Amino acid sequence: QVQLVESGGGLVQPGGSLRLSCQASGSIFSIKDMSWYRQAPGKQRELVAAVTSGGSASYADSVKARFTISRDIYKNTVYLQMNSLKPEDTAVYYCNARLSPVYSDYIYDRTYDYWGQGTQVTVSS
Repeated sequence: QVQLVESGGGLVQPGGSLRLSCQASGSIFSIKDMSWYRQAPGKQRELVAAVTSGGSASYADSVKARFTISRDIYKNTVYLQMNSLKPEDTAVYYCNARLSPVYSDYIYDRTYDYWGQGTQVTVSS
């Protein structure tokens, strides 16, 4: 079993900052990529930011220069630092990990996606 536990969401005023954390635990041999998605009411889930096992990061255009994704490979944890928050950033944020649970998956390059339960971020005055 693999669990992803998110924390750090909340209510913040426009222009403010929040830092999300997501720790993966359980049967994990190797984590390939970790990422953050978000889903606003009535909209589809969208990719916000992703970071590879080598540390390469990518971002949605809407959050570039405002959000920073980082990763602690020893703690199996990914972070999302969100600055200059806007009302349109309001959404439930989900953590995703693409990983190989056991060694046999790793050597055959088999990976599986796991999701956190989501954390609410509300940007409002």
